Amino acid sequence: MNRTFSIILIVLALGLIAYNVTLVDFENPFQGDSTIALIGIVASLCAVVLLLIFMTSKKIEKKLKDN
Repeated sequence: MNRTFSIILIVLALGLIAYNVTLVDFENPFQGDSTIALIGIVASLCAVVLLLIFMTSKKIEKKLKDN
């Protein structure tokens, strides 16, 4: 997976976070569709963190190969 594809996936995950925030009813965040939106937000945040870890590991691997 190259860097451009990883960045595109991060942007898509951030877009999903923004969309799901609009679906949350902040008065009752654990009722109905708000629960699903919160799960979507957490899942998208996990995807972003995993992609950032993956990109960091690829940078470390590249530095180790260069030396």
